[in-house]
Amino acid sequence: MSISRVQAGADTFHGALRDRTSRIRDWTEETLADKARLRRVLMIGGILAVAVVALATYLTGGRFAGTDDAYVRAAKLMVTPDVSGLVKTVDVVEGQHVRKGQVLFTLDPRPFQIAVANANAALAQAALDVKSQEAAYRGLTAQVAAQQAQVNLAAINYKRDTALARQNAIAPATVDQARIALQTAQATLAALQQNAQTQLDRLLGDPNLSPARAPSYLQAQAALDEAQRQLDHTVVRASFDGDVTEVDSLQPGTLVISALSSFSTTSAVGLVSTSNVWVDANMKETDLTHVRVDDPVDVTIDTYPGHTWHGRVDAVSRASDSAFSALPSENASANWVKVVQRIPVRVRLVLSPNDPPLRAGMSAVVTIDTGHRRWYRLLMGD
Repeated sequence: MSISRVQAGADTFHGALRDRTSRIRDWTEETLADKARLRRVLMIGGILAVAVVALATYLTGGRFAGTDDAYVRAAKLMVTPDVSGLVKTVDVVEGQHVRKGQVLFTLDPRPFQIAVANANAALAQAALDVKSQEAAYRGLTAQVAAQQAQVNLAAINYKRDTALARQNAIAPATVDQARIALQTAQATLAALQQNAQTQLDRLLGDPNLSPARAPSYLQAQAALDEAQRQLDHTVVRASFDGDVTEVDSLQPGTLVISALSSFSTTSAVGLVSTSNVWVDANMKETDLTHVRVDDPVDVTIDTYPGHTWHGRVDAVSRASDSAFSALPSENASANWVKVVQRIPVRVRLVLSPNDPPLRAGMSAVVTIDTGHRRWYRLLMGD
């Protein structure tokens, strides 16, 4: 009995399906036969299809933000010496890859070697001067001791003459001479003691002062260190790994003036890093709503259209490019036109040994995956 009811239900369902299919087929045949009816169906159906596709595209979109106003950047430096001199050798060629610390070019070291020799001589002289001051102090202390004996003798004579004068044994003039002799000896002793103290002060209060502690020696040592530093800096080395450029502008015999070297390419060798490379993307401010630091980024370079680099958003600038302009566009008049600003976004690239070489200034296309979708924001309010 139960099996019969199931069979009956299945027959009913199949019958209804066949009936609906038959009606749809009949409607389709009638529509195809009636051209006016077919045009109305196609017009309405086409509009509905376009609306549905547009709505679906909008709701599922909004995830990616990007721009083609992007360029490859790299750490770069015009390597210049901080001393002046004639270029002796240029040890690299245009486009050569160098390691950190590798010699780029050298200056003529002879003037600096002479300066080091003079500084060494001045240092030795400073040590001799300290020894001389110690000897002078010892001499002054000996003179002070001798003069002290003279003062003691003059005091005894004056005391003796004063006693004899009370007994009218000697003339008053003799007492006066003894008193003057004592005062003269005391004044000479005071002067010698002052000279000895001054000499001791020069020795920092230590009669056996080590020359390495003396101010004159320290000054001479500093002059020697500076002369040696300048000599060391006649060999100009790479500050980081990279490729050298602008080599041909620097030739042996060129006079390099340290104060002007930063303003002239003929006094320096360019160095562009091959490892510290990033992309600067100038994004429209309206595209940055959901861009966050560390968002994943895909980068393509115009030079290598079939290759994609991956990276992360490293930083979003706190100011637009125009904010640093000397004449920012801040027009308060009635003819002001609002312009969408560009905000610099730095992209940190993940480089691999198999990647093609990147060069500073190359044009790039940046696509940032913000992870946001419009349908999710509409439902969740985020």
